[in-house]
Amino acid sequence: MRYIERVGIQVFGMQVSRGVAIGRAVLVASSRVDVAHYYIDAGRLDDEGARLMRARDAVARELAGLKQDMPADAPAEVAAVIDVHLMMLHDDALIGAARASIRDRHYNAEWALSAQLEVLARQFDEMEDVYLRERKADVEQVVERLLRELARADEQAAAQGVSVGSAIAAPAAARDFAGEDPLVLVASDISPADMLRFKRSVFTGFVTDVGGRTSHTAIVARSMDIPAVVGAREASRLIRQDDWLVIDGDAGVVVVNPSPIVLEEYRFRQRQSELERARLDRLRHTPAVTLDGQVIELLANIELPGDAAAALAAGAMGVGLFRSEFLFMGRGGRLPGEDEQFEAYRDAVVAMGGLPVTIRTVDVGADKPLERLTPQELRHEHAFNPALGLRAIRWSLSEPGMFRQQLRAMLRAAAFGPVRILVPMLAHLSEVRAVEESLERARQQLSDAGRPFGPVELGAMIEIPAAALIVERLLRHFDFVSIGTNDLVQYTLAIDRSDEAVAHLYDSWHPAVLELLRRTIAAAGAAGKNVSVCGEMAGDPVFTELLLAMGLRSFSMHPACIASIKQRVLRADTGVLAAVLPQILEADDPAAASSRLARPWPAH
Repeated sequence: MRYIERVGIQVFGMQVSRGVAIGRAVLVASSRVDVAHYYIDAGRLDDEGARLMRARDAVARELAGLKQDMPADAPAEVAAVIDVHLMMLHDDALIGAARASIRDRHYNAEWALSAQLEVLARQFDEMEDVYLRERKADVEQVVERLLRELARADEQAAAQGVSVGSAIAAPAAARDFAGEDPLVLVASDISPADMLRFKRSVFTGFVTDVGGRTSHTAIVARSMDIPAVVGAREASRLIRQDDWLVIDGDAGVVVVNPSPIVLEEYRFRQRQSELERARLDRLRHTPAVTLDGQVIELLANIELPGDAAAALAAGAMGVGLFRSEFLFMGRGGRLPGEDEQFEAYRDAVVAMGGLPVTIRTVDVGADKPLERLTPQELRHEHAFNPALGLRAIRWSLSEPGMFRQQLRAMLRAAAFGPVRILVPMLAHLSEVRAVEESLERARQQLSDAGRPFGPVELGAMIEIPAAALIVERLLRHFDFVSIGTNDLVQYTLAIDRSDEAVAHLYDSWHPAVLELLRRTIAAAGAAGKNVSVCGEMAGDPVFTELLLAMGLRSFSMHPACIASIKQRVLRADTGVLAAVLPQILEADDPAAASSRLARPWPAH
């Protein structure tokens, strides 16, 4: 009866990555998002089941030991809780169901446990008895112990040179067993680091309760080029494990258990979308030149060296933004060393085959937290407003040894091809001088050590209004500037871009934002310096004509966006666009007035 009542439920959120995804729901609690999700080959199912049981037995021994070593005066309630946890470890509702998921669905042990936890958590939430509802916490604690034990056992086996199950993730290809339905991820929230783990995962789309269109979770989703909806609020509560879902990334809607007619309509849209992508793909090797002969540079944003292949495949003319912070995330506080960073940067430079690679110095903080190492850093991590705290270049300058280490790695990579270094969140000239001194000292250290390095261009990100207002002074120190529109809008309008409660106030068309954009692009042109936009506006076709009208000639975006932006460029006449621009900038509602940019090219 419950299934019938839930046919065709619609959950509304924000569209952040276009397209349609259809599949079965996999619910993941936010505290367990980093659990590996992969399929086990048929020949290894018994081994994976045994791996789960070994973890169960190890946790049971640990709990039994805790109970045995309890002091005589310990509260009786503590022993009772341990007994409850031991009982759960031998309950078929948890372990038995998880083993069935391994056997029947080919889930790895971690995935099987987290999936069954979500099922049990729902059951506890629906109980009327308060005492019983509170037992959900016991199940969560038992599963957390099991997951830690699985990870510990894998680390121990890896240290001994033994191949472990979690180290081998099966590709998201068609399976030769029952349960080959496509899957979509549903979670309360997903961190940017966790999103990167899903780049080569089995999921074809995702839905989150929280987040905004320009949150970094959404940005990574677009870079993965899979449909996504964020800020859906009640999604993880309304959707149940294994529900059939349609993610309408164009409308920001999730349809739960669609009717056959609705499902067929969305399948048709999927096929149409694939045809459109194939048509745009034919533009891959077409030069991006406007109707009036202006050559436009279309660059790619990447997170990891392996993304360079996608950039080249999309026809990018280089990398306009390599987000180096993703090399620092998900490492339990252990920062990458100089050699590890050098190898990552070098791999990206070599992969681009002589095309320029712009590497941004580490930009952590706010919605891209880093596991901290010291109590002082932990206090910053939990600051009341981390978006205004110790983040980006502020954090780098507070850790001069780490910063010079990163600069040395970038300089060494420049020996293999053209490298540009981009510095985020600059606002003060004192910061500029500190960056210049750090870069010069890094060069000197490499020279003293006899290590080869190459020349680099140094650039500043314009993402704070203060930087846009003093851009002429900044240009005296830098070879180029790159506009980060995501943060520029956030800081100009005082909007937390990851907070769906105020997402409706995030307005890239706001006159103040447009004026800062115009001012920065004009100042760079007057100084003869290169300027690009590397924020989300660069990859949004709605803004292409506007940015061309302002004089922008370099766009950096996710590889998946390049073809659609190139199509707009090929149809544009920058002279006609520039003539229309004043009417847009002077309008009370620039977004509405932008319709004048819709077809400015001559209709011959």
